[in-house]
Amino acid sequence: MRSGATLLPPSATVLRAARDDDRSATLAEGDGWTLLISRWNRGADVTVTAVDDALAEKVLRQAVDGAEDEPEPQPENVSMGFWYVSPRRGPHRTTRQISAGTWEEIRGNYTAPVAEAMDGLMKVTPDDIAGRLLLLHGPPGTGKTSALRTLARSWRDWCQVDCVLDPERLFTDVGYLMDIAIGEEDGTPKGRWRLLLLEDCDELIRGEAKHTAGQALSRLLNLTDGLLGQGRNVLVGVTTNEDLERLHPAVVRPGRCLARIEVGKLTRSEAVNWLGGEADDRDGVIGRDGATLAELYALRRGTRPASVPSQLGDSDAGLYL
Repeated sequence: MRSGATLLPPSATVLRAARDDDRSATLAEGDGWTLLISRWNRGADVTVTAVDDALAEKVLRQAVDGAEDEPEPQPENVSMGFWYVSPRRGPHRTTRQISAGTWEEIRGNYTAPVAEAMDGLMKVTPDDIAGRLLLLHGPPGTGKTSALRTLARSWRDWCQVDCVLDPERLFTDVGYLMDIAIGEEDGTPKGRWRLLLLEDCDELIRGEAKHTAGQALSRLLNLTDGLLGQGRNVLVGVTTNEDLERLHPAVVRPGRCLARIEVGKLTRSEAVNWLGGEADDRDGVIGRDGATLAELYALRRGTRPASVPSQLGDSDAGLYL
């Protein structure tokens, strides 16, 4: 919404107005018509009722004329939705512009096998979709979230990406699940896909999930290839720190996953190259098993993770706190 836009057509008479935190509502009328304006942050919804269609369309055009803001294009940003349950409003979605680099810019942050797997994933189109589950697993700090941001940018022409901030509640609250996964999102073009991101969902998809999480795992699987997901263009992306061997076999069975990628540390040679091939290897702090992306960024900034010297005398080993 353009700053200062009232959304009131000429000769409108305001009957009632209310405001609550970041939301407001205005009820107005004119000769033969009534108008309701609901506003939140920089967005708004305008509803007009009138004695005939022509008058309703005329009033609506007058109300929204010149009201839409036209920000400067920012191709490096992508619009991402964030879902959560508000104690006051129930299931609620807000949107933010998220910065995301291109795949070419961040490809060097991943090991060769991961980069090759992601090459294909970044080029996926709706015609290529076979499974509905996208699984990224591996240690913390390896760049799983960064890859998902770039994926949202690569897919933004055909897929809306929404991050669920309380995934532990999503599959235990049927009403919440229906609102997010099944309900139509206002303003979403028909046929557009949606990717629901669930980060750090270890307890939901590990081997004992059926016992510990009850129906949550079953509903996740039902959304990806069961009756719940039939007729809906919904994908589910899950990140986890668990090893593949610890994941529930139903989650990783053939045909369910659009992609199943293990994102691990860069090898020692890849890590040294990432730093620019410094001869001194930043005082030799990169171990024989390589380094995570987070550790490399810390080294580039000139900071080193707190560590405890190995009791075995191995200069390459350390315990990160």
